[in-house]
Amino acid sequence: MRLSTPVFIVASLFATSAFAMPPTEINETSDRKQIENTLNDYIQGTSFSNPKQIERAFESQANLYLTKKDQPHWIVPSKTYVSWFEKRPVGTPGGRIGEIISIDIEGDVAAAKVEVIMPKRKARFADLMLLKKLDGQWKIISKTASSKASNQHGKRILFIVSSHDFHGDSKMRAGTSFSELVNAYEEFKKAGYTVDFMSPDGGAISLAYIDTSKPMHKKYVYDEQFMNALEFTKSPSEITPKNYRAVHYVGGSNAMYGVHDNAEIAKVTMEIYEKHNGIISSVCHGTAGIADLKTQDGKYLVSGKKISGYPTAFENTKAKYYKNFPFDMTNRLKQHGADFKVGAQGKPFMVKDGRVITGQNYASSAVVAKEIIATLTHLDSNK
Repeated sequence: MRLSTPVFIVASLFATSAFAMPPTEINETSDRKQIENTLNDYIQGTSFSNPKQIERAFESQANLYLTKKDQPHWIVPSKTYVSWFEKRPVGTPGGRIGEIISIDIEGDVAAAKVEVIMPKRKARFADLMLLKKLDGQWKIISKTASSKASNQHGKRILFIVSSHDFHGDSKMRAGTSFSELVNAYEEFKKAGYTVDFMSPDGGAISLAYIDTSKPMHKKYVYDEQFMNALEFTKSPSEITPKNYRAVHYVGGSNAMYGVHDNAEIAKVTMEIYEKHNGIISSVCHGTAGIADLKTQDGKYLVSGKKISGYPTAFENTKAKYYKNFPFDMTNRLKQHGADFKVGAQGKPFMVKDGRVITGQNYASSAVVAKEIIATLTHLDSNK
């Protein structure tokens, strides 16, 4: 499969509908939420020594198929497993950070994967679980796990993407730049960060410029964890700002719509930046998302700062797509006091001004990510 610029691709896997969901989809959405609650009982219960939560997650006769030294096939009843967490006071952190990676539902059964990282042990566990709906309740009926060494430390980066599938109210397809997603994501993962995705509406997003002749594209288009995260992006109401060290506004033509004027997204971003000493970053058209952000004193975030993004000078201003843009990004940034910087067309270009880091185009994505990582390393070393 090869799909090259400037053709926009809206992947059917992530296509959303404006019509009401049929009953089967409504039921699956409800089941997924219940399964998430069950898995979160397991995650929170084991992370903070809460036996009652763990017990609630498992069916009473469930077994865990584990491994220990000299015993590769170790069967542990769920009641025994629960008892291991009774040795500490409820709420005691156990050094575990868990996250749901995927859920696959088939009728009244489901398979799920949960990632558990233990930074002090420099280990990552992949928990594979089988769940069944019993008397209207989803329960874990079996679990197994595998572990490996990992540099994951639990610090999180929040990618902000658009929910729009089209340019404005037109039928011209628009999507999030796949290059901008994967190039930055790769850098953060290599550095041990966990990346979450947030969109205005939550759920599946449209993707653009997928070209699987590029090794990085091929790697991630077939990466279950990555693609699952894009299918189930988080909504602003699901985000806890204190959990994130940086926000990163990803570009693509749809980044011009539904992000810059979303008050909930702005609230999340500015809380990370102002209350938790986090970083605000953007690339290409993603910079539109930060153009209207204001600080607590009512000033525009970009005022007096060096900022980059995709300049109007590089746009085809006579094209139909451009006429749907809600504003001219270069002019908007300058009107709000930004010192707008432009590099050579098609080349990586990044500027940093304090805790605001911005890039000009998709080729700048990895460069911006590396600068975010370097800045966070410096900030954290000075705590």
